[in-house]
Amino acid sequence: MVIAVIGAGMIGAAAARHLAQAGHEVALIGPPEPQDKSSHQGVFGSHYDEGRITRALDPWPFWSRVSRASIARYAAIEAQSGIRFFHPTGTVMAGAKDSPYIRRLCDVQQDQQLACDRLEGATLAARLPFFRFDEGTLALHETQGAGHINPRALVRAQIRLAEMAGARHLPETVLGLDDSATGVHIRTDHGDVMADQVLVAAGGFANMILPEPLPLTVYARTVVMLELDAAEAARLAAMPSLIWLEPDGNDPYLLPPIRYPDGRIYLKMGGDVVDVVLRDTQEITDWFRSGGNPAVGRMLEAQVRARMPGLRVQSTHVQPCVTTFTPQNIPALERLGPRLSVAVGGCGRAAKCSDELGRLGAELALGRSLPDWAREAAVPA
Repeated sequence: MVIAVIGAGMIGAAAARHLAQAGHEVALIGPPEPQDKSSHQGVFGSHYDEGRITRALDPWPFWSRVSRASIARYAAIEAQSGIRFFHPTGTVMAGAKDSPYIRRLCDVQQDQQLACDRLEGATLAARLPFFRFDEGTLALHETQGAGHINPRALVRAQIRLAEMAGARHLPETVLGLDDSATGVHIRTDHGDVMADQVLVAAGGFANMILPEPLPLTVYARTVVMLELDAAEAARLAAMPSLIWLEPDGNDPYLLPPIRYPDGRIYLKMGGDVVDVVLRDTQEITDWFRSGGNPAVGRMLEAQVRARMPGLRVQSTHVQPCVTTFTPQNIPALERLGPRLSVAVGGCGRAAKCSDELGRLGAELALGRSLPDWAREAAVPA
């Protein structure tokens, strides 16, 4: 039996690894990262980055569970692939102590017995001198198994392990698929691939492949990159990743100093609240080519400077990304037909837990049922 995984990003590469290491014949289909994004005419991936926050803490039990399962496998993936992607700098989640999101976060932390330090007042200021917090802030500092991952490196590690286990990686773009009695005919820009089972893990581009569209909402997102000189990066060397939980549910995030492929060191700030919906494939590709929204970048930079008084920044620029949401605020992990399954919709949280989401997608591709917890919607009651 040939199982094709469409989408060689974080979830798809993980699914291919799980399937191949279980002894199945796997074809992982997805193009490489384009060298010149401004002129690229094909699909894009949302893992084209060096830093994404990872942690077990989350206000929603589903996301905490899949994150913990993935984090538990980081060390093995690194050791077996020889590729490092996890940086245990720790993660802080903070907000107004009496806000509903902080209360929910504390409930999950206590229920799941997640190890972290609860910080307030003078203790908070002393532990995290990098940041300025308002009075009444409660911070949960996760120091073990948390920090940030390099999504590009994680994808490389997953693909390397999948290939070591016998998977084929086809650096091609899928144009469509046709299901028949003899199998699934997958049309790519390089030819045709036949498969007995197909798992679509193509993120915001999934609906350009699927016979019937899923109820996905794809948002344009902008992040701001703040370049630091060597002295400022050294001053912030012990800085953890930070997520601030706003009372309205927004959760801007900030990553510590990370060296990027251009050789420079950046802080990255995200949390774009300008919800621009990208309605089709053309709008998604146009957005990736656009370079991002400078106005959003200025707003995010102002938030960083307010949170980190005295921060010295050499230069700034913005980058585009997308987030793909489902109505349930958890991924669409579904069997759509006898030969077709999907694992899409990271809801802005999938990077850190992509290995477990890929494993669940692999289970679907093998015709197995998922546990009840994998379908528990992460939406307010």
